Amino acid sequence: MESRAVGGPISLGVLASYVALALGGWLAASVALLVAAHDLAHRDPTAAGAVLAAHLVALGLLPFAVTGASFHLLPVMLRNDVRHPRRLQLALPLLAGGFLVAPGIAFDTPAILWPGAALVSAGLLLVLSELLGLVRRAPRGRTLVASRTGVALVGLHVTAALVLGALVFSHGNRPFARVVHDRWLLVHLHLAVFGWLTLLIVTVGRTLAPMLALAPTAPPRRLPGSELALTVGLWTLLAALATGSTAAALAGGSVILLTLALFARLIAGVARTRRIELEAPLVHLLTGVLFLLQAAGLGTAMLVGLVSTRTGFAAYVILLLLGWAAGVTVGHLGKLLALSLWVWWPPGPRPKQATLYPRRLWLAEAASFAVGIELLAAGTLAASREVTVIGAAVLTGAALLAGTAAGVTWGRRW
Repeated sequence: MESRAVGGPISLGVLASYVALALGGWLAASVALLVAAHDLAHRDPTAAGAVLAAHLVALGLLPFAVTGASFHLLPVMLRNDVRHPRRLQLALPLLAGGFLVAPGIAFDTPAILWPGAALVSAGLLLVLSELLGLVRRAPRGRTLVASRTGVALVGLHVTAALVLGALVFSHGNRPFARVVHDRWLLVHLHLAVFGWLTLLIVTVGRTLAPMLALAPTAPPRRLPGSELALTVGLWTLLAALATGSTAAALAGGSVILLTLALFARLIAGVARTRRIELEAPLVHLLTGVLFLLQAAGLGTAMLVGLVSTRTGFAAYVILLLLGWAAGVTVGHLGKLLALSLWVWWPPGPRPKQATLYPRRLWLAEAASFAVGIELLAAGTLAASREVTVIGAAVLTGAALLAGTAAGVTWGRRW
């Protein structure tokens, strides 16, 4: 039977489960950062606590948040339904293997690392099979508000990031394919942040940001120019990081920044055209862009030798992975949960969406998050234990606010 030319989001229960695990992973990561604040202040990003925090973000927060958000939004954007929703239910406990992988990597414990990696891989396979199914079944000749190419490239990059991570960590500190371990870590980080999360943000954000802000949508396009340009810049940067070419790294980074500058102009336009109160998703997008610019400046300074890698690397990862990727992701979860609750409201009188979304709590979360990231990054740059601890504590408070706000939304269901 042919699929419908329209699509609907996944069920409220499935989305809520993904959101709950994502926010749990984010809280665990923020607590790990608080515990690791002393090591971060001593500019030791390879300490067990710091590595644990980074992988709780990468494997505890992001897979659940991105999967839940994607299957709430993409069926509508690509105009066809998820064909096998039970696979997404099965993928949920499998992806929870990430909570084994994170400590397995941090504390070098293969007994939990590899079983967890096997679970995550199986979960990712199920998620990607449904994601690529949405792309394949998207109707031709109809206006789509998300690029098929962009979604397919996101799937490719997340798979490559997972495979590369497994290869790099299985080789330990030994060179792999004539590339030293530290360079592979940089490739792994940038592939995940830009190839997976940033590309997904760009692919759906040009429609999602105006939609959540109740602002005019972006005009239709003939080609997914932003997605393709970002991919070209990314792979130029990855090749440069692997080979140690400063010029190529600057070129690739410049293409990425130019692409994201055009995206930021779109978001800024959304902010200017708003006629209602500001909300957390847009705040996170705007502050996320600022963190990304700071990361770009710091990364450039490290590339050209103005700042040593030891001094700047931890702050760079904080700004890039937490401030940009995690921040934009967390900022949208509460709104998507409220939208799902509204969509699946039982027949009869339906409340306004605004009554389901605790706007002030989420704005407090966004403000706390921004302050926490700035203090955490500044503390690591200045090697200040006090500032680093305060930043991590504020960030933990932001994670608690996010969980509380999501709980308030859930408590307002029928």
